[in-house]
Amino acid sequence: MLKHNNISKTILDKIESKNLFRRYIVFIFGLLLYAIAYNVFFVQTDLILGGSGGIAILLKKFFNPSVTILFLSVMSLLLSAIFMDKQFTINSVVGSLLGPVFVELTKDIHISLPKDDMMLVAICGAVLIGIANGLTSKTGLSSGGIDTIIHILTRKLKMSQGKLYLYVNGLIILCGGYFYGWRIMLYALIVLYIVSIITDKVVLGISNNKSFYIVTSEVEEVKKYLTETLNRGVTIIGAVGGFTNNKQDVIMVVIPTSEYFKAKEGILDIDPHAFITITDSYQAFNQDSHRNKMKGVK
Repeated sequence: MLKHNNISKTILDKIESKNLFRRYIVFIFGLLLYAIAYNVFFVQTDLILGGSGGIAILLKKFFNPSVTILFLSVMSLLLSAIFMDKQFTINSVVGSLLGPVFVELTKDIHISLPKDDMMLVAICGAVLIGIANGLTSKTGLSSGGIDTIIHILTRKLKMSQGKLYLYVNGLIILCGGYFYGWRIMLYALIVLYIVSIITDKVVLGISNNKSFYIVTSEVEEVKKYLTETLNRGVTIIGAVGGFTNNKQDVIMVVIPTSEYFKAKEGILDIDPHAFITITDSYQAFNQDSHRNKMKGVK
């Protein structure tokens, strides 16, 4: 057990130090993009979004948004030092301190926005914030603030991170509706949705492949079609039917999106009753390595 923990720690240490300089460059650019989008599209228009930025807009009549964000960041950093591991806290330092600085430095950037079309403003702002969040998330570094507090609550309350994000951001948006009007709250819900979608797209990328899971009575014919006609490697997974308890092979194959139609229609032509589950496959590593080894390709 001790040996396993040492190996795991070695792997994590290697990951933490991998491409560190490049990751910090991307991370800092993401923080700067967030600060510009935040000031231009949200602070100037009183649009509400989730996280520390949303709380800062709620309190901007009393405090400068950068001051509120800095306060929340420092508090979360202290809590992280108490409740989280050392590496997590170290990864949060740059984002916790540099984020509020960028918000302060970019507060005087003004762009003439169409105040009569707040939907357009909300969408554009949400897209930029989503890109910024995606860039920072992709680096594996933390921007601090509410995100750190949610990580701590997840560990202490044994609740899912997704639910806590929903509860915390939902409370911020409800407060925004109370102080700035329910129309603003509706815009905030749209912003929250778009930000989550764009963040995932930046982190995961656009899906260029589809993963097929196929249950068929014509296993050999389908496998031959996929490997010889479409020239794709397949994996045969042994499975047991949940109702019948019968053993059944499941074919798993990753297909480029451009060949999706050929794969689906070809399988159904061989076996019209085949059960097929198709999901997005955002990244596929070493896709042909096993097949090349079998062929003796180096």
